[in-house]
Amino acid sequence: MIKSLLELNVQDHVEKKNGLMYLSWAWAWAEALKADPTATFHVDTFQQADATTVPYMDINGTAMVWVRTTLFGKEMTCFLPVMDHRNKPIQHPDSFQVNTAIMRCMTKCLALHGLGLYIYAGEDLPEQEGKPAAPPPPPPSPKVPAKAEGEPGRWQITIKAKPDATPTDWVNLISEAAIVCLEQAQSQADTMKIYQVNRSLFDKLKSLDADCHKDLLEAFKTKKDALK
Repeated sequence: MIKSLLELNVQDHVEKKNGLMYLSWAWAWAEALKADPTATFHVDTFQQADATTVPYMDINGTAMVWVRTTLFGKEMTCFLPVMDHRNKPIQHPDSFQVNTAIMRCMTKCLALHGLGLYIYAGEDLPEQEGKPAAPPPPPPSPKVPAKAEGEPGRWQITIKAKPDATPTDWVNLISEAAIVCLEQAQSQADTMKIYQVNRSLFDKLKSLDADCHKDLLEAFKTKKDALK
């Protein structure tokens, strides 16, 4: 059964984000149950200083989740930091971010049993006897302008990119500039103005990376709530 998991082509269930590939956790778990109906997974919990229990290990304000999966009677353990859209550890993550990391960690742990393992090895296709068929070419990357800016005003964001800038470069530039503005905001009105003035940039961000756009909207909401 492990051999069949190693040979299973998961390409139709993979999403790419910032140059990395992520396998759908729901599909991966369904395949695990098909292979072994007795399969289980367990999320480790940790006790904090105030005696509360949380599903992550606190590491200097960042979080590491730990998941154990059991297939065919064999248990595997995997751990994963709670990361943002740039794959950087998040300081003091919220429950949604922790849950996202847990499901990704579970999927990664299933790879230790063979399911989608080749993704983490950086390969394009699973192991097969004979020569595999060539995968279809990736779609062309969307073009990004050399310069873009929001409406004139105090909170205007101006983005200038190198001639060879990739969509990922643009995503990072817009996100970082927005976070800098949010850090300087002193009121809810400032937060709203930042978004309104630079909406065209954020719409561009959404077209390039919907997940990153979602994370940014959450950052705006968090900042707005903090200024109540």
